[in-house]
Amino acid sequence: MPHWLVIDLEATTDEGGWPVAEMEIIEIGASLVNRDGREVDHFQRFVRPQRRPHLTPFCRELTHITQANIDAAASLTEVWPQFERWLAHHRPGLQGWVSWGDYDRQQLLLSWQQHHLHSLLAEVPHTNLKQRFAKARKLQRPLGLNGALQLAGLTFNGQQHRALEDARNTARLLPLTLPN
Repeated sequence: MPHWLVIDLEATTDEGGWPVAEMEIIEIGASLVNRDGREVDHFQRFVRPQRRPHLTPFCRELTHITQANIDAAASLTEVWPQFERWLAHHRPGLQGWVSWGDYDRQQLLLSWQQHHLHSLLAEVPHTNLKQRFAKARKLQRPLGLNGALQLAGLTFNGQQHRALEDARNTARLLPLTLPN
């Protein structure tokens, strides 16, 4: 049965934002879903950043991720192989991976390069669901995840800016954007 991987990342940041090159992944959330957007499996881990191990107050408030969550987490070089082992079990039938916007793809590519990591995701197509949704709805400009859910008559489930919950909410929009 075909399935898609929906990924969302949370990363270090501060008020006003940082360039992607200065951000570090602090949480990985992935929801493996079927064509109906129904979850088949999921993956979630916190990641301890290396360059800036202390979260800014803005980042903690935005994500509801605590410093204790990060202090207890493993580095990306330890967490990413766990993700890859999990993903390898689902490789047959994987149609591609999606994210809401292009940030997650850019952050992953940069992080793989910086940490010399390999990923199965590099071998499957990525879809920017934010752009695909805007095109399907003939919107002049793409919406944020919450706005897109509202336009689709849905409400956000869970805590915004938490990786797995953002991925699961993005997955709810997948059936509305896939070609028949």
